[in-house]
Amino acid sequence: MIKSMTGFARKDSQAPWGSLVWEIRSLNHRYLEQSLRLPEELRLLEGQVREKISQHLSRGKVECSLRFVRHPGALCDTRLNQEQAQRLIDLHRQAKELTNDSNSLKVMDLLRWPGVVEEGEADLAPIQDLALQLLDQTLQELVANREREGASLKQVVQSRCEMIEEIIKHMRQRLPDIRAGLHQRLLKRMQDIDIELDPGRLEQELILQLQKMDVDEELDRLQTHVKEVKNVIKRDEPVGRRLDFLMQELNREANTLGSKSVSVESTGASVDLKVLIEQMREQIQNIE
Repeated sequence: MIKSMTGFARKDSQAPWGSLVWEIRSLNHRYLEQSLRLPEELRLLEGQVREKISQHLSRGKVECSLRFVRHPGALCDTRLNQEQAQRLIDLHRQAKELTNDSNSLKVMDLLRWPGVVEEGEADLAPIQDLALQLLDQTLQELVANREREGASLKQVVQSRCEMIEEIIKHMRQRLPDIRAGLHQRLLKRMQDIDIELDPGRLEQELILQLQKMDVDEELDRLQTHVKEVKNVIKRDEPVGRRLDFLMQELNREANTLGSKSVSVESTGASVDLKVLIEQMREQIQNIE
């Protein structure tokens, strides 16, 4: 299935200990380029994150960020620093005696004082596992979004291929008339300049002109390239680079067709072909 290289996905997880939020954006790019922003506490996941992105995506400029919020005291052991608490209690008693203040020291005021409550090192192993699981879900959503947009791109490419085939079919039907018209124009020019030419020489000149304007080979190659484009967009693999190459080949044949043009009709067909090819090329820039 064709996938677009542009997309966005966001997943979050809320829990009593805090929250995790993944956001992934992808844009078209020649190769797979990853830009990661991870919180310092989860920086060691960078290698695994890059590996997971590579497993899901093959091309595109990917911006991936993780936000981690941990509530104070969550995921770690806390203990009361009794020595620090006792010092504060003693200081409060001394100050109370000096000022004759009858207010007592409240427990919550004591606990909020820096250094009274100490936190142990947070156990982030469960959070790391959850972050990777959430990343998988976010990448799956991103791929699904890219597939939906890819389906639209496929329809555009398919429709342009059919329009090109119609132009090729019309040109094949018109070639005999164009050749006959060239013959008549050549005869008329000879008559206008009132020069009597050897019939054999005139026939040679006509054959030479017809050879110069022979576009059967270009039409055949255009048809072959269009058929290949239609086959490629059916593949279940990254096809963007191959399609880009085919656009170059199509454009080359359309230019050659225009250079051999001897009629307004064939010139117009060449221009129409190049417009359709350019429209496809613009869409293919976004295909993985």
